[in-house]
Amino acid sequence: MTQVQDVSGAMTSMEKRATVSLASIYSLRMLGLFMLLPVLSLFTEQMPGSTPKLVGLTMGIYGLTQAILQIPFGLLSDRMSRKTVIVIGLLLFLLGSVVAASASDIYGVLLGRALQGCGAVSAAVMALLADLTQEVNRTKAMATIGASIGVSFGVAMTVGPVIAHHFGISGIFWLIAILAALAVLVIIFIVPNPQKISVHRDAELIPSELSSVIKNADLLRLNYGIFALHLILMASFVVVPLLMRDAGLDSGKHWQVYLPVLVTSMAMIIPFVIIAEKKRQMKKVFVGAIITIVIANLGFVLFNGQLIGLIACLWVFFCGFNLLEATLPSLISKTAPGDLKGTAMGIYSSAQFIGAFLGGASGGWLYGEYGPTSVFIFSAAVAASWVLIAFFMSQPRYLANLLLSLQAVKPERGEAFSQQLLTINGIKEVRLHFEENTAYLKVDSQQLNKNELNIFLKQWQ
Repeated sequence: MTQVQDVSGAMTSMEKRATVSLASIYSLRMLGLFMLLPVLSLFTEQMPGSTPKLVGLTMGIYGLTQAILQIPFGLLSDRMSRKTVIVIGLLLFLLGSVVAASASDIYGVLLGRALQGCGAVSAAVMALLADLTQEVNRTKAMATIGASIGVSFGVAMTVGPVIAHHFGISGIFWLIAILAALAVLVIIFIVPNPQKISVHRDAELIPSELSSVIKNADLLRLNYGIFALHLILMASFVVVPLLMRDAGLDSGKHWQVYLPVLVTSMAMIIPFVIIAEKKRQMKKVFVGAIITIVIANLGFVLFNGQLIGLIACLWVFFCGFNLLEATLPSLISKTAPGDLKGTAMGIYSSAQFIGAFLGGASGGWLYGEYGPTSVFIFSAAVAASWVLIAFFMSQPRYLANLLLSLQAVKPERGEAFSQQLLTINGIKEVRLHFEENTAYLKVDSQQLNKNELNIFLKQWQ
């Protein structure tokens, strides 16, 4: 007998275990990468063979290998054990960390960072999560992982300078290796084993759908956005830690800047997130956040020699950055059809990593050739181009994704099922994929009556 779906029900204990354990894998891996952001340029510039170009390349190179291997790793996980693919990726990440920790010159760290990026397991982790959760609970599970990444970023930016001050950059890389080893143990011993491996269009890239997603102008604008945002982030952090040190702040005390800046900037954006989502003013808030990035970089141009000015501009930057990091995935989810979300997110993630690579490389080159001011002028110009592109984006659809199982619905009755779903208030789009036993819905959460939907679903059991 088919299990009755409950769109308002809680996750099962197995789903909670899968979600928390997979979120911890994400967190352990991202914690290691983020810890390097505020300190890598400070310590690698003093290594034998170091030049500004190589420092920037070392910061960004992981993004290149990540972008190249992320999609192949995800597709490979459809053909063999998800856990095996994830373990292989984590071991590559661990190996890169050990190589970088053992390096005696900048070239060794560069190689280690490239190997770290080879551990491109994000897509495989999301696919495994989809295997382990019911359709009606999958969106909540993915949101939990998204929140864990945000927490990891804040913790890592604060902890990284402290660890580097006491143990050097090699100490951070050894800690990252330990975290990667812990993640391997979590995937082997704690994450549940899926009953079967399936393709999930909301969580995985579908190669046959690439062209339709790439042709979507609004998705292209968002992809350019995440590319630009991480290009600016990486280029800026080639020079910001160096400038704070040169302005008189010891590197071991940089956490005293990052902690209050991140906490207060996160608090600052909460009202704007509410205005964007609840008041449905997403485009205005989104474009305003990009303008904030422009203002922050122009401020860096003017005040990069003053510690107070640097801190003030850093706070303005993170107000815009945190708001954009929160709204960009939401806009992708709203814009992409429900059955193309996985493909859209795969392209989006690749754009993010390419941006990180080019940001590090261009930031290091500009710093070496023309000084720190050129990095901020370049970043301001990139952000300004993003403002122009975002200005012409369509008003977002304020629709959430909802998945339903089609296990109790016969294919020949699919059209009737779909048409009846569309009569329920709040359901705006229905796409059925019987090869996956999944219905992908776009719903207006403010209008949807979940009790009415639950009653309807019981009639089809």
